[in-house]
Amino acid sequence: MIPAPFKPHEPIRGVAVDQGSGLAAAIAAARGADARDDDLETFKRIVVETASPVATTLLVDSTYGAHLLPLMAPPCIPMLAFEADVYHIADEDRITRLPDNLTVEQFPTLGAPVLKFFLYYGPNDPAELNQRKFDLVRSIGDRCRAQGTTFLFEPIVYDRAVSDGASKEYALLKPELVRRAVEDFVDPDYKIDILKIEIPVTLEFVEGFGTPAMSRRDAEAAIVDVSNAAGDMPFVYLSAGVTYERFVEGLKFCKSSSGKAAGYMCGRALWSDAIGIFGSEGANAMARWMETTGRDRLAGMNEAIA
Repeated sequence: MIPAPFKPHEPIRGVAVDQGSGLAAAIAAARGADARDDDLETFKRIVVETASPVATTLLVDSTYGAHLLPLMAPPCIPMLAFEADVYHIADEDRITRLPDNLTVEQFPTLGAPVLKFFLYYGPNDPAELNQRKFDLVRSIGDRCRAQGTTFLFEPIVYDRAVSDGASKEYALLKPELVRRAVEDFVDPDYKIDILKIEIPVTLEFVEGFGTPAMSRRDAEAAIVDVSNAAGDMPFVYLSAGVTYERFVEGLKFCKSSSGKAAGYMCGRALWSDAIGIFGSEGANAMARWMETTGRDRLAGMNEAIA
């Protein structure tokens, strides 16, 4: 069952705008000579103000999130990321840096009932390294549970043997990597309430969607395997930087294959096209785009999981 503060039988329709340095660079490039220091903050504020009235939850980062949380329109549930910057990982072991300006214990006073934590996870990595990651996740889960903060955990999988995550070779490995990550983190010892996971297959390499390296039947079986691995743990699919059209295709394919996901969390699939509008036409034009095309996109995602 979907945990509080979410409604138990209502799909999670989430929006994420927690990106940091990568989004800042894209906005600066779009703005060009007109780029300002507060462009990133303005962009995030527009997403919050236009998307929160129609989303069930909205995720912001710790750097800008504290003062954006009060701008979310009820009943949208505020979600705050507990990491410094997902683009700046501490070392080659890919262990997420925790924020300097935020502790788990501050979440209730900030008005953030849900904590999101992101971590790169390689199921085939050395046991000693993964134990460090397990301990980190367990520590965050313990602290969340102690104060009643809902813990949403986002493991992004990888395999050191295949460096190109967009390759056919990786696409063939991905279903097993996602399944093993889910199997590892559904353990109640971590006190995770919701998993935020990748769609287990890369549609570009699935029969009927792109250059086939995997049959449709095998892709459907991979989605079912991950759903089964989750057991009673609710999970949502993340958009992973794909286009809106591809994400909708993925959601529909997952729905027709198993139908078990609790919902989705979308970021760039929703607002990536708004970056250029913000850069060339300004904040008001972006707000109009978000209130029209952006909300149409959210409606399309909602329909895909209905």
